[in-house]
Amino acid sequence: MEEDILYHFSLGTKTHNLPEMFGDIKFVCVGGSANRMKSFAQFIHKELALPGNSDDILDICEGTDRYCMYKVGPVLSISHGMGVPSISIMLHELIKLLHHAQCRDVVLFRLGTSGGVGLPAGTVVITDKAVDYSFQAKFEQVVLGKVIIRSTELDEGVSSELLKYSKEIPNLPTVIGNTMCTHDFYEGQGRLDGALCSFSHEEKLEYLRKAYDAGVRNIEMESTVFAAMCKVCGIKAAVICVALLNRFEGDQITSSHDVLVEYQQRPQILVSYFIKKRLGLIA
Repeated sequence: MEEDILYHFSLGTKTHNLPEMFGDIKFVCVGGSANRMKSFAQFIHKELALPGNSDDILDICEGTDRYCMYKVGPVLSISHGMGVPSISIMLHELIKLLHHAQCRDVVLFRLGTSGGVGLPAGTVVITDKAVDYSFQAKFEQVVLGKVIIRSTELDEGVSSELLKYSKEIPNLPTVIGNTMCTHDFYEGQGRLDGALCSFSHEEKLEYLRKAYDAGVRNIEMESTVFAAMCKVCGIKAAVICVALLNRFEGDQITSSHDVLVEYQQRPQILVSYFIKKRLGLIA
């Protein structure tokens, strides 16, 4: 193409010098919430001891209200919204952006929240395999009316490195396990408290027990397409989500605002530590 318009980022190859803007990116961190990813950008700015005021970081995607994007040194922080469709659109344009900017050896992280399966609230889960509703490590994409199946295996080296570093950080309970990706927050995750519910409490628990026996340790809504697209494109990637509750014990998130904020910072702290290790800022 003579020109590639990254519509949902409000960027383009003719309107912006992408290699100059993004050529030094080595780490991309994505998460659902725009506010959380702005907070992460400010946090990583301080962690990397970069010059300037972290409050002055600008949203590169301010020309659109779909996603937010903040560049902090070699780190890109981007929101992706909720669910597979939203994150997949973002990933298409992000991967093209990294290509046009001639970035090399980039590591992608999804930082998120999730429902724990047999884990106490506050536990950080590093995804081993992203699995679907049937606990299979695959993502089904419909292309021209045909179903294409893609693997959802993530980079073992990055996951192992994250687990190793988690042991060096106090008060950061962390496990590696499979992450189940569903199509919605309520029925798809076996919640009894949605507007629609066609199953019993016992049926819910039976499903969660099957998930646990299959190695599932948390549930969210983006990991399969994230893992699949990164694998197809040869990008090293990891999913790190904190459990906000143990789904065996309930459906509603009842922790206080302050507790939830602290939980949500845990994946950020771990990935920040990883980045500082890779940059040689920590021995």
